[in-house]
Amino acid sequence: MTELSRTATLAQDLIRFPSVNWGEGRSDGEGEAAGYVEAVLQGMGLQPRLFEPAPGRVSVVARVEGERPGPGLVLHGHTDVVPADPANWTVDPFSGEVRDGLLWGRGAVDMKDMDAMMLASLESILGAGRRPARDLTVAFFADEEAGGVLGSHWVVDHHPELFAGATEAISEVGGYSVNLGGRRAYLLQTGEKALVWVRLTVRGPAAHGSRLIRDNAVVRLAEAVAAIGRKDWPIRMTTTTTTLIDELGRLLGVDPQHAGPDAVALATGSASGFLLATLRTTTNPTVLTAGYKHNVIPDTATALVDIRTLPGEEEAVLAEVRGLIGPDVEIETVHTDVGLENPFEGPLVEKVIALLGEHDPGAPVLPYLMSGGTDNKALSELGIAGYGFAPLQLPPDLNFPAMFHGVDERVPLASLDFGTRVLTDLLLTY
Repeated sequence: MTELSRTATLAQDLIRFPSVNWGEGRSDGEGEAAGYVEAVLQGMGLQPRLFEPAPGRVSVVARVEGERPGPGLVLHGHTDVVPADPANWTVDPFSGEVRDGLLWGRGAVDMKDMDAMMLASLESILGAGRRPARDLTVAFFADEEAGGVLGSHWVVDHHPELFAGATEAISEVGGYSVNLGGRRAYLLQTGEKALVWVRLTVRGPAAHGSRLIRDNAVVRLAEAVAAIGRKDWPIRMTTTTTTLIDELGRLLGVDPQHAGPDAVALATGSASGFLLATLRTTTNPTVLTAGYKHNVIPDTATALVDIRTLPGEEEAVLAEVRGLIGPDVEIETVHTDVGLENPFEGPLVEKVIALLGEHDPGAPVLPYLMSGGTDNKALSELGIAGYGFAPLQLPPDLNFPAMFHGVDERVPLASLDFGTRVLTDLLLTY
C-alpha cells in the first residue's frame, strides 16, 4: 500500500468531506470541512477564527506573523465543491481513493489539493520553528462555487480588518504545467474574466397538451436559449492574452499573425480547454426549468445562463444578449462579479518565475487570463491583487483542464508534493 505524504493525507481527508455546494443557498458539509481545517491550524499553534453567516456555511481565517515588516500576503482556498454523480465516476467521488499514483475524488483539483498544500506548507514552516517571510492571512472560504456570497464576499464586507496590510493574494487555478510540443511550461494566472449569471423567464398561456398553442412558453424559451448558446462571440485580445498568444506562438513555432489566436491556443493540446475561452465572451445555458406534467403546457419556463465576459465588457455583452433573445423574454441578473487583469511583472511574479526555474529548470512561465473566477474577486475590493498559483508539475498525458467540475477528478501524488515544496519556498522567501 502506498504510504502517503502529509500533503496527500490532508487532501484525502478533505475529499472525504462531501462539502457539496448546490447553489441557491443549499450546501452540505462545509461546516465539517471547516472544522477539520480549524483543528489542523490549531495543531500548528495558530488561533483560527470561524465565520458562519448562514447555518453550515463556515469560513476559516488565521493570521501568521512574518519574519519582517512590510506588506502582507493572503493565501486562500475554498472548501466547497460542485456536486458529483457517483454513477458517472470510476470511483466513489468522496472516497479519496489512491489509484495508479493519483488521488481521486471531487475536489482533487478544485481545490482541496491546494488547501492541503497550504496546510502542509504552513505545518512544515511552523513545525521547524520558522516563520514565513511576511505576515500571512490564511483563509479557507465557503461558497466559492456559488460566487462567494456567503464566503469570501461576506468575510471581506464584514471583516476587512482581517486583511489589513495585505497587498497581494495567491489562490487556485494557476502555476500548473502544460505540455507545449513536448516541452513543459507553467501558466501563472494573472487575471480572470468577469462573471454575469442571468435567469431568463418566458410566460405564456397554460393549456392542455393536446391543443394548438402558438405561444408556448417552452418553445419561446428554447429559441432564446439556442440563440444565446449558438452565439459565436468574436475574439477580443487583452494585454494578458496578447502576451500569452505571442509567447505560445514563439514556443510552438506558430505565427499568431498568420494562424490566428485560436489556432495558437489549439496547438497547446489539452491546455486549450482553458485557453480558448479566454479569448472571447462565452454564454452557456446551464439549467432549464419548465412544466410539471406530460399533458400540461406550462405558463412559465426559465433558464439559467452562465455569462463570462472579458474585464469591463459586462454591460455591452448584456445589451447584446438582450438583443439576441428579444423583448418578450424577461432577463434577470442573479449574480455578477468583477473581471481582473493584473500585470505579469513585479516582485511576486519575478519570485514565482525564479522558484519554478529552481524546481523545474528551463521551464518557461507564461501569464494567462482565467475563463472562470476565484475568491480573488472579493479580495480585489480591498485593493489586493490576486494571482492563481497552485504549483503542480503534471504529466503530459493528463488532461488537467477537463478535471475542473468534470468526472473522475484526480491529481498525481507527486504533483501534490512538488507543489508543497514550491509553495513552502515561496512563503519562506517572499
